[in-house]
Amino acid sequence: MAILSVPNHMVVGARTGFLSAVRENSGLPYNRVAMVVDMQGRTQKLVDIGEAPMPVEDVARSQVQTLIEKSMDLSVKAWETTVAIDGDDVKDDQTGQLLPKVKSAGNRFMRHLNQLVYKTLNGGDGTTYGSCYDSQDFFDSDHSDEGAKYTTSQDNEQTLALTPDNFETVLVAANAFKDDQGESSDYSYNLLTVPSAYKRIAAQICGNPNIYNTGDNETNPWAGDINYQVSNQLDSTAWILTAESEATKPIIVAMLEMPHMMAEWYDPKQPNGGIFYFKFRARYDVFYGDWRLAIQGNT
Repeated sequence: MAILSVPNHMVVGARTGFLSAVRENSGLPYNRVAMVVDMQGRTQKLVDIGEAPMPVEDVARSQVQTLIEKSMDLSVKAWETTVAIDGDDVKDDQTGQLLPKVKSAGNRFMRHLNQLVYKTLNGGDGTTYGSCYDSQDFFDSDHSDEGAKYTTSQDNEQTLALTPDNFETVLVAANAFKDDQGESSDYSYNLLTVPSAYKRIAAQICGNPNIYNTGDNETNPWAGDINYQVSNQLDSTAWILTAESEATKPIIVAMLEMPHMMAEWYDPKQPNGGIFYFKFRARYDVFYGDWRLAIQGNT
């Protein structure tokens, strides 16, 4: 295959269009449940320490209290997509075809990342998506931190259909999570993620000032305090409650290379005036963060 250079105006147009597509998708829903970690290499170890102890009374001598260390290994995968455009389409005009097609490549990368985040959140299992930092499934019944002061098993995996009563049960369970010192985590669980089938119920729980399935106009204590979103990556009966307002998120996006145009070439032997090719590439992957930031109401 003959490899020829691509006209400069096309390269500029491709780069500009692709980058604007990435920016336009920067507000995709995954930002609500995932945090991006900029990688320094293809693999990297993340290290964190546990929670600091609560203050104790200052008596005759200091009471030294230790902190535990948490770590996990991240690595990235390479992802690519190649866009082909007929030479006649390009030469006939500045036809307006180049920019939309190239922009669609940017859309696909960001949509892929969005899907990957929510598939991972929905899965919650170590076999398919990797383990949590404590070597358990992300959604599991026996989380505990090795070497912590508080080692009682904790459960962020429920099997309850989405109803107001069951929502309350799961929210109460989440609010009972403790950090490695045995103190309340105090996370604000304010985002309910549901599949399309549960959108009506989620809207009622999060927005109706009254409990919708009772006849006595009982006040809905969650109206206005809980937001909801719909993800088509969730199983039809799944629902997940997360702490959206926290600085850290339950899902970690390891990003080594943002989507970018890697190469461009022209093959004159193809029909329709030859074909211009634009290859785009990125390197990233998705991992589980702190399990306390999310609780599964049902699978």
